[in-house]
Amino acid sequence: MKVRLVAIVAGFLCIGGVASAHRLDEYLQATILSVEKDRLQASMRLIPGVAVSSSVIASIDSNGDGVLSDTEQRAYAERVLGDLSLTIDGNRLRPKLVSVEFPRVEQMKEGVGEIHIEFTADLPRGGANRRLILENLTRDRNVVYLVNCLVPSDHDIRIVGQTRNERQSFYQLDYVDYAQTSAPSGPALLNWWTGISGSVGAASVASLFPLGMRHIAEGTDHLLFLLVLLLPAPLIVVGSRWTGFIGVHGSARRIFKIVTAFTIGHSITLALAAWGVVSVPSRPIEVLIAVSILVSAVHALRPVFPGKEAGIAAFFGLIHGLAFAATLSELGLGHWERLSGIVGFNLGIETMQLVVVAATMPSLLLMSRTRAYPLLRIGGAIFAGCASVSWIAERLLGVHTSVDVVVGAMAHYAVWIAGALFLISLGCWRLLDVVDQQDTTMASSAELRGEEQSLPGEVCCCIASEPETMEDVVHEEMHLSAFSNDVGDLLPVALP
Repeated sequence: MKVRLVAIVAGFLCIGGVASAHRLDEYLQATILSVEKDRLQASMRLIPGVAVSSSVIASIDSNGDGVLSDTEQRAYAERVLGDLSLTIDGNRLRPKLVSVEFPRVEQMKEGVGEIHIEFTADLPRGGANRRLILENLTRDRNVVYLVNCLVPSDHDIRIVGQTRNERQSFYQLDYVDYAQTSAPSGPALLNWWTGISGSVGAASVASLFPLGMRHIAEGTDHLLFLLVLLLPAPLIVVGSRWTGFIGVHGSARRIFKIVTAFTIGHSITLALAAWGVVSVPSRPIEVLIAVSILVSAVHALRPVFPGKEAGIAAFFGLIHGLAFAATLSELGLGHWERLSGIVGFNLGIETMQLVVVAATMPSLLLMSRTRAYPLLRIGGAIFAGCASVSWIAERLLGVHTSVDVVVGAMAHYAVWIAGALFLISLGCWRLLDVVDQQDTTMASSAELRGEEQSLPGEVCCCIASEPETMEDVVHEEMHLSAFSNDVGDLLPVALP
C-alpha cells in the first residue's frame, strides 16, 4: 500500500503544489487508476476551492451541525462513486468503496483540504484487447477533472492508449493482457514459438494502429513539415525562382517520391529507437523538427535544393522518427511486443499521412496551374516559417509563445480549411479555363482577319475582272506597277 501511495503522490505532485496555493473557484477531482488482471484499483483526490468550499461542505454536512461525521463522509463518498460510469469492454462495473479520508473543515474552507477516496472494481474475464471507460456524470460546471493510469505492475499487461475529452470527464484506457494469448503446455520449443507468435499477434497491431493515427494527427509539426515541403512540388525552377506547372504526372510523381522518402526515413529511426539501438534526448529532437520546418519553408519561397526534395524528406524523416519512437517507449512494451507495436503504430502514422496528402493534393494540382498559386505558396511558407521560429524559441530558449494555440486552432478546423481550399482552387481553375477559351477565340479571330488582309481588295478585283477597253488596260497596268513596289514578292504581276 505504501508503494501505491508513493506512486499516487508522484503522479499528482503538481496537483499538490497547486493545492497548497489555496484554490479558488474550482472543485478539482483527480483520479488515478491501476489495472490488474481481475481487478481495478482507483484513488481519488477531491480538492474544493475557497469559492466553492461552502457548498461542498453543505452537501456533506447533511444535518448542518458543522461536524462531518463518519456516516456523512461515507455517504458523500458513495454519492461520488454513484456519479461514475465505469465499464470494461461494454460491461458495466460496480465500484466498491474501500476507504475515505476527510480533512478538517477549516482546511476545506481555506482551499487546501483534500478528500481521499479509494475504491475497487472486479473485472470480468475477457480477451487480450481490453477497453476501460470511466465517465463522470456530475453536472456541476465548477468541477475540474484529471484522470491518469499507473504503469501496470503485472508484466503481462501493457497500456496501449489513453483518450480523454477536453474536460477529462470522459476517460478511455486501452490495454492488452498478453496472458490471455498464452498457449497450452507442450514441448518446450513449441511453447517458446507459440509464446512469441502470440505476443506479436496479440492485438498490438490493432491497438497501436489508432494510436499512430492520433499521434500524427495531433503532431502538427510533423504534418506542417511535410505539407510545406509539398507546396513547390508541382512547379518548375527557372533560374532561382519557382514558376510554371510541371504537369499532373510530373507533380504526382514528385509528391509520391517526397512522401515515400519521408516514410522510409522515419520508419528506420522509429524501429531503431523502439528497439533501443538509438537513444537521443527529446529536447534536441524537438528543436531539429522545428528547424526542418524552417528549412522547408525557405525552400518553398526560393528553391534551395530543387530536385532534391525527396532526399531532404528522407533526411529529416530520420529525425521525425525519433520523436515517433518516444511515444512507443512510454508504453513499456516487451521485447517481442515491440515488433507488432512498431508495425501497428507505423501503419497508423502512414494511413493518417496519406489521408492528409490525399486531401490536399487535388488543391495543389488545380491551383498550381493558376496565377493565384503564389499566394498560397508564399502565404503557407511564411506561416510555417513563423511557426518554426516560435517553436525553436520555445524548445531551445524556453520562451513562451502562442504558436501552439494558433496552430492547434487551425488543426481543429483542418477539414473545413481543406474543403474551402479545394473550392477556391476549383474556382481558380475554372476561371483559368474560361480565360483560355476566350484567348483561343480571340487568337482565331485575329488569324482570320490577318488572312483576309493578306490579299487587298484592289488586287482581288483586278484579277477577277476583265478590262473592257484599251484605256482600262493602261490604267490597270499603271496601278499594278505602283502596287508591286509595296507588296514585293507577295504577288507576281504578269502583264500581256
